[in-house]
Order: sequence, then structure tokens, then C-alpha cells
Amino acid sequence: MGACASKPPRRNPYSPRDLPEQPITPEHDHRREDDGESSATGKASPFYSLSPVRSLLANKKSPTRPSSGNSTPKRGAFPPPSPAKHIMAVLMRRRRRKDDGEEEVAGLDKRFRLLKRFKDHYDIGDEVGRGHFGYTISATCKSGDHTGEKVAVKVIPKAKMTTAIAVEDVRREVRILQELSGHGNLIQFYDAYEDNDHVYIVMELCEGGELLDLILSRGGKFTEDESKNVTVQILNVVAFCHLQGVVHRDLKPENFLLKTKDDDLQLKAIDFGLSDFVKPDEKLNDIVGSAYYVAPEVLLRSYDTEADVWSVGVISYILLCGSRPFWARTESGIFRAVLKTVPSFIETAWASLSPLAKDFVKGLLNKDPRKRLTAAQALSHPWIRDHNGVEVPIDIRVIRSLKAYTLSSPLRKAALRALSKTLTTDNLFYLKKQFIHLEKSDRVTVGSIKTALMKHSTNATKESGIIDYLNVLTALELDFDDFCAATVNVHQLEALDRWEEQARSAYEIFDNDGNRAIIIEELASELGLGPSVPLHVVVSEWIRHSDGKLSFLGFVKLLHGVSTRKHRKLR
Repeated sequence: MGACASKPPRRNPYSPRDLPEQPITPEHDHRREDDGESSATGKASPFYSLSPVRSLLANKKSPTRPSSGNSTPKRGAFPPPSPAKHIMAVLMRRRRRKDDGEEEVAGLDKRFRLLKRFKDHYDIGDEVGRGHFGYTISATCKSGDHTGEKVAVKVIPKAKMTTAIAVEDVRREVRILQELSGHGNLIQFYDAYEDNDHVYIVMELCEGGELLDLILSRGGKFTEDESKNVTVQILNVVAFCHLQGVVHRDLKPENFLLKTKDDDLQLKAIDFGLSDFVKPDEKLNDIVGSAYYVAPEVLLRSYDTEADVWSVGVISYILLCGSRPFWARTESGIFRAVLKTVPSFIETAWASLSPLAKDFVKGLLNKDPRKRLTAAQALSHPWIRDHNGVEVPIDIRVIRSLKAYTLSSPLRKAALRALSKTLTTDNLFYLKKQFIHLEKSDRVTVGSIKTALMKHSTNATKESGIIDYLNVLTALELDFDDFCAATVNVHQLEALDRWEEQARSAYEIFDNDGNRAIIIEELASELGLGPSVPLHVVVSEWIRHSDGKLSFLGFVKLLHGVSTRKHRKLR
């Protein structure tokens, strides 16, 4: 496994979406929406794979976690409706459409405008892996900067590309690999070639095998320090991709290779066949990934970079306790567990782990992506931040928060400033790291942000549109206190046990320093309410009757930036 040329071919380690125990033969191997096959038909879904991370304890006969997908209803009772029902219905419709036949798009352009004459530049070696969409070979470079170096070459037959989506998937994978560069935990891309029959993607050769192999060989037994070492590397490369506007969408142990066979656990992220570019204000909606690692919001068809962090949480859970947080025998059961089941931390394995380890994983596996840690925040977590000189990178979510703050009213800014004065040392640790990245002369401005981003930019940054995204921040100038107010995450604080106490403390500060009598028209403008909305509804929910000032309930809603749509739902 991995790209070890000495092992017999099993499957493509640079495209490991095809599982040996569940072979699939989809139209193309990228598991986009148009090629789904439901497990209800007895075949594996080509865009959701069941990971081969099994029960990692040898004699375990049943999962240690309850799964709503496997629960038996009480006598005489009907099982609750499955939250995955609509997902499975979509898969079934696509399966039927595929059974009816899908003709090749007429005149499909399979020219990629890549380099030619691959065999003139490389001596072909052994096949080191095979999947249903392509295979990987070893090769030796005959000329150029890498002369004499052994490389891995992902070979994709053009005959397999029978739809426009399949062609676009390959184009995008090549483009992402070309444009992402410069990170030590990212597979190094060398060149891409094509001829009439194949596309050849040339990358560095990793001979240590997959992280999955290592997990299985150890029976899922990793120390906390070993788990930290693996998790830090994964989070580092994920944070790097997110800053460039790339979301991986298929993070799992199979998609991380060990660089060598040594025990240093140096990881390389691979397989960007499902990856995509995402702009800071955009959401993706196509359902792709691997079932055990897919985030709830992906199933609900509205997600961005935080979906990757969920997948990292699943991997971390497995590393720490040796089993999966969500388990079921069918895709529908897996989806239901991901959407509804709370991961268990009561197994024997968790009893010997530190409370900080549990808190860390819980932060990654929050079902609400607004409350979930980002990759950069996870690297700031007390469990992991002191491990071998961990560095906290720029967080793309901070840039989004700065824009939202700039567009906020003076009233909401005052409420956020009050809340920021209640932040803990751990909260401030992360924000201080972000401020240091982005400031110049103790001030964060548009210019200083652009300078910081350009230090870490790749060609992929242009695709993400992040520089254009900053144009709205023209008047931005924040010291550290104002920066904390602009970037404090209300949703994440709300997920903590002390939120009620913290919100009350913030309200007292606001009441003393910033609260004042509210003009009804001002509040209506704050909420974007038109003249047709009865203002007495606003008064009763937001304003304190005794003196006309903002109430505690109104303060909390203001922190969230309640919109007209949300307000109407409240009515």
C-alpha cells in the first residue's frame, strides 16, 4: 500500500477511493453526484466509500457505540423516520438513471493542454497500485531537476472519462496539484503529461504506506503523543489548503501516505480528485466524500472548509481510542448516525486519556459547523498547541469575521466589544496568534492583511478570490482590543458550558458602558425590517420595558447578528 514499489499491486494509493473489499465500477471514480449507486442495491456508492477501518480490536464482535441505524424499536413501536431518507432517495434515483444508460457526451473534449511525450522523460517501472479509474506506476526521471529520482505516476485512461463531469474532475485535480505547493505535508507535484490515451500525473514517491495500514497494524493503539504528532500534521496541511481556498472533501486515513518506512510518521496528503475551490462567502452543495468521514452539513448540501475539520475529528477519534465514532452496516445507517448520533467517550480506551484530548475531539466533531473548531483553532487547543513547537497559521475564518464586523452596526459592534472583554486566556491565545500574523505597527489594516496573505499565497489563492474579498474592508484599522471584538466567535462560545454566565457578564459590561435607550426605528433598521412588520413584536423581544434599553435577550440576539429572515421565523 502507499507507493511502495516492493509490494504487490493492490490498489492505487494515490487514488484510494476504491476499496478492495467493495469493488466498484462507476462511470468515473470521482464519486460526483451524477454517478451514485446506493448500497440498497447491493453495490457500493461511487461517491461515498465505506472506509475499511473496521473494528480495530481483534475479538470485538459488535460496535461499542450505539448506532441509531442499528437500534431495535420497542415492541409495538415504529422506528423513527430516518434523517437520511432523502439522501438515500437521491442515490436510488441516480442508480435508476444509471441503469437506464448514460451515453457518452458527443464531441467530449479530452484535451488537457498538458505536456507531451511522457515516455521520453521517464523510464517506466512497476505498477504500485490500481483503482477502477486508473493506476499508479513507479518511474525514474531521465532529465531535468529530478534526474535519477524515482517518482510515482498516476495514470488515468481517457477512455474512462465518459462524461463532461469526469473530464472536469481530472482537470480540477491537476489544477489544484499544480497550484498548491510549498507545504511539507502535501504530496509534491512534479509534472502532468498527456497523450491520446492517458493523463499522467507525476508526484513524489512515498514508500511508507498508508496511514490506514499503520492504524490497522497497531490495532488502533497510539499513544496521546503519537496521536498528536499525526493530528498536527493533518491539521497543518488542512489549514494550509483552506487558506488557499481549497477544500479537500475526502480526508481519511487512506489519503495520507507515510513518506518513508521509518517510524518518524512524516505524512503526505494525497488524492485531490474530489477537492474543489471555495470562495470565502460561498457554500458547496454536491455530496461527495467517504461515508464514515463525511460531515453532517455535506449531507445537508451546504458546506465549506469546516467539513474537512469534521473528517479530521473522525481520524483523531480513531487514533485515540481505536474505533470509529459513527458506525452502521449500511450507508443509510451511517448517514443517520452522522446526522443524529452523539459520539461516545465512555469506552475503556477513553478512560485512560486526558480530559483535554476528549475536549479536543469534541471540538472537531461538533455537528454545527459554526461551533466547530477551525483547523487553525484546533492547532491552538491546549491539548495540542505545545506539541513539538506547533505553529498556528492564519485562519480563513478570521478574514470572514473581519468582513462581517465591518458591515455591522455601531450597536452590534458595542455588544461584541463587551463580549470580547469576557474571553478566557485560551480564547485570547488563538486571537493573539492571528493578530500577530495580520498586524503591522500594532494595527490590523487591509494593507497589513494583504501583505500577510501574500506571504503564504500560492497560485490557488487567485482561484479563491480572497484578495478581492478584502476590498470591502477599505476603512479597517483595528488595535488588538477591537480585533478581538471583530473576530470573537459567538457560536463557539455558545457551545461551552459557561456560556450563560459569560453572556450575563458581557451584558453587564454592555449595560454599564454601551447600553442606552433604543429608538424603535433604529432597531428596525438594525434588523432590516420594513414598514409592514409590526414594531410591537420587536419591542417585546428586544427592549427592556422599564427604560427602553436593550434587554438581555435582545443583547444575545444582537451578538448573533439576527437577520430579518430569522426574526420572522421567531414570530
